[in-house]
Amino acid sequence: MRIDRYIAVSRVVDLESTDFESAIAELLEVCDFSKEKGLSKKRLLNDLLDREKQMTTYLGNGVCLPHTRVSMKRPYMIAVGRCPGGLDYDGQAEYKNIRYVFLLLAAKNARSYLYSLASLARIFQDKSHMERLNAAHKLSDFRKEVKLVFGGEGDKPRRRHNRFNNLILREAAKIAKGANCSTVLVFGDTFGGGVEFGSKFKGFKTVLIAHGTSDAATEREEIDAVLPIRSFSNERFSQLRSAVLIGLTRGVFKSNDRLCCVGGLRQSNQFDSITVVDIEREFQTVFATKNDMLPASVKPEVIERVLGIATELAVEGREGHPVGCLFTLGNSDKISEYSKPLILNPFYGYKDEDRNILNPFMDETVKELSSIDGAFIIRGDGVLVSAGSLLYPPNYNHELPGGLGSRHAAAAAITQAVDCLSIVVSGSTGQVTLFRKGKMLPLIEKALVRNA
Repeated sequence: MRIDRYIAVSRVVDLESTDFESAIAELLEVCDFSKEKGLSKKRLLNDLLDREKQMTTYLGNGVCLPHTRVSMKRPYMIAVGRCPGGLDYDGQAEYKNIRYVFLLLAAKNARSYLYSLASLARIFQDKSHMERLNAAHKLSDFRKEVKLVFGGEGDKPRRRHNRFNNLILREAAKIAKGANCSTVLVFGDTFGGGVEFGSKFKGFKTVLIAHGTSDAATEREEIDAVLPIRSFSNERFSQLRSAVLIGLTRGVFKSNDRLCCVGGLRQSNQFDSITVVDIEREFQTVFATKNDMLPASVKPEVIERVLGIATELAVEGREGHPVGCLFTLGNSDKISEYSKPLILNPFYGYKDEDRNILNPFMDETVKELSSIDGAFIIRGDGVLVSAGSLLYPPNYNHELPGGLGSRHAAAAAITQAVDCLSIVVSGSTGQVTLFRKGKMLPLIEKALVRNA
């Protein structure tokens, strides 16, 4: 969603309050509900505070994102407040670190509400965006920066390519044509200020891979689709495989497509490689047919979110070490027949919305629980059913490389017994592996993690 469309300048303010409750009340005061029937600001305040008691909405980087659903005609309403001195709330020290409060109100029938929350969180995790907001001292400048950051505009000007980059792009177009590629895939993070293609890839679908890219990038004429990847391994082939998998689940690519991929070291402002990928050959071990791509119940954004968390656990880990864990996605009722709890279920009793993997506030909870033995069982819509579950599927025949242990064997077996996906992070090497119907697809290779 284009978030800037729901941010009015009049709802971007400097807060006078020094405590969290009063700050939320201030933001509600600048929201106009005159055209909405039955909305009470006092009731909204209580709802927001009740949610805060259940789970903090502090995201880090000085940002707090209180949110709730309301009965209103417009899909979203956003109010933004600055509080340079931080806020007091219930004696919790983390609220002292809050510098910005982004209040998000969503209609009860708003589509992709959780995915919108995740998109907001991705913007706040981008250090360059936060640096721009921090640099705006006057309120008028801050208001402009908020609109520009969330509209995907006003970034550093896209860098014009030097002769060598232009040569690489021209040769990529020739290779794409000669190899009968349908799509050109470009690593946008090669350039700090954005990448300019012009008309070099005319006749091909052009797809941009980028970390934290705004939706506004898709409105550029030369770009047909953007794959905003949340977290990367430092190794480009691992990045590429993850990006292609997400493109397949989103329907950006077809299983019989051939891709010409152009990339370079991140932020180097220099292209240095061209790779041709035959999707059918690369993924044939996992997807026998295009209908095997995803279990019917699994939403593409859910696998995208789980892949992001798994990659972060592999690359960043906890305290600098990879954490071994297992995620199962889809057909949770059937999976539960082949599992039993090792611990009391930490997700029991919570609303579906509050325990959904798409909810950005679940990230740290999932990462903390990942150190517990057992699997996460996740419904196809992203709801976390349980953690710390022991899987005991039937002992189907599956061939696994030497060195893989019981976690990988359980992941392979459960995908043969049930129509689901499994994603495994190896605690010893950080390798991330996807399993589908007993077949494995390494997404971050063992050797690559050692070099990361």
